[in-house]
Amino acid sequence: MIHIQNSPTHKIGFAVKLKLQVTQHARDIDLMKKLVEYLGCGLYKLRPGELAGDFLVLRFSDIRDKVIPFFNLYPIQGVKGGDFENFCKVADIIEAGGHLTPDGLEQIRLLKSNKHRRNI
Repeated sequence: MIHIQNSPTHKIGFAVKLKLQVTQHARDIDLMKKLVEYLGCGLYKLRPGELAGDFLVLRFSDIRDKVIPFFNLYPIQGVKGGDFENFCKVADIIEAGGHLTPDGLEQIRLLKSNKHRRNI
């Protein structure tokens, strides 16, 4: 997920955050906890009602150093693969500090708006 939110503490007025969220039925709790263990980051959180749970990675350094290399090695298929490409491009913009500039923020907005679109 690519989040852009208002932020009075940022000079540009917005904060950009990346978040990885993988959701599965609660019966897959062991698999989800193994993801946390295998990648060495993130957390598993059971949803209210306990029918599903989420593997979440919020720390940018974990996304950059662990999540992106993992999915580069084991590519995501289908529409979500395209979303991941945009996610990686936003990570590169953040890494370069571009998210702190109007041009960089606009690039991120464009990448975010292209989520789930197929090039047909």
